[in-house]
Amino acid sequence: MKKKECIAMLLAGGQGSRLNALTKNNAKPAVSFGGKYRIIDFSLSNCVNSGIDTVGVLIQYRPLILNHYLGTGDAWDLDSSNGGVHLLPPYATETGGQWYAGTADAIYHNIDFISAYDPEYVLILSGDHLYKMDYDKMLAAHKANNADLTVSVIEVPWDEASRFGIMSTDEEGRIVKFAEKPAQPESNLASMGIYIFSWPVLKQALLEDHEDAASDKDFGKNIIPKLLAEGKNLFSYRFEGYWKDVGTIDSYYEAQMELMDEGTGFDIFDRKNRVFSNSNIYPPHQVVGAGSIAESMVCNGCIIEGEVKHSIIGFNCVIEEGCVIEHSIVLPNSHIRKGTKLVRCIVNEGCTLMEDSNYGSRSGDITLVNDNPKSDLL
Repeated sequence: MKKKECIAMLLAGGQGSRLNALTKNNAKPAVSFGGKYRIIDFSLSNCVNSGIDTVGVLIQYRPLILNHYLGTGDAWDLDSSNGGVHLLPPYATETGGQWYAGTADAIYHNIDFISAYDPEYVLILSGDHLYKMDYDKMLAAHKANNADLTVSVIEVPWDEASRFGIMSTDEEGRIVKFAEKPAQPESNLASMGIYIFSWPVLKQALLEDHEDAASDKDFGKNIIPKLLAEGKNLFSYRFEGYWKDVGTIDSYYEAQMELMDEGTGFDIFDRKNRVFSNSNIYPPHQVVGAGSIAESMVCNGCIIEGEVKHSIIGFNCVIEEGCVIEHSIVLPNSHIRKGTKLVRCIVNEGCTLMEDSNYGSRSGDITLVNDNPKSDLL
């Protein structure tokens, strides 16, 4: 294989249990988002827009939809014979086969894949965050600092800091202290789960971590603290753009509602830094009879006979007459029968809702609707 300066390893095997029914039959990175996308599209598009043409996608939980969706990677221009997108599931070894034990273990079991490209640097990403980043600028900072590891960080509210890996840095951005989800954080500078390693340093750390029976095989819990204790050059890279972990129902809902509001910081319509997807090809959406759409995003293949207000309707959906959809998200391939009312709801992919049903309210928690899911979500 052709030698690469930098390749990306995208961790996409998460179960995403906090998304409840949305991940019952689907890995979190493959959950629909913004009508025509899946969550993994944002990290993959960042790679393409940053000039990274070789991406290993580490899959594990419920991989069928993700496998089908990624295909050859051509939708993201990642189908090169000298790189492209590669699906990397767990595999059997001489000691048997098992799931990846942690984030570091997942990368360890793909050392041979990385070595085949003999890169100088390895970019490690999560497949379940919403953001736009030029990884090339982060790589340039990594080189300028002669770093062994660079961690992308963002300031978070102090009351949320205990949910993240938290770093303390000096004036030059060098990491001097790291704590994984501390009860009493000393800083609000949080890891975004985006790392650039110099490959020789990462490889040695993974080999040593694999031999440590007491390790959790995790970057935040094990690899980063060990490298810090060894005196390696660890630097932070401050990110000041829009970034959101969409791993809960509330954050998943809020992030999509913000797509329709100007000035939220995330522009899904930016033509210079496009978000690519492998959405199915359908004819344009159609508004029929008394159907109406206001302040909403409606994707191709939809037939709208009812009212849609400040909502997102995924591709190939039918909203029958008499329906009122308000401040809701209807995932692809769903059929909302006549007279149904939805307020502040998320309708799971491939659902059919019965006539004259009522879901949700203007106050209280977001309602997740999962009635009669179809078996084919592809």
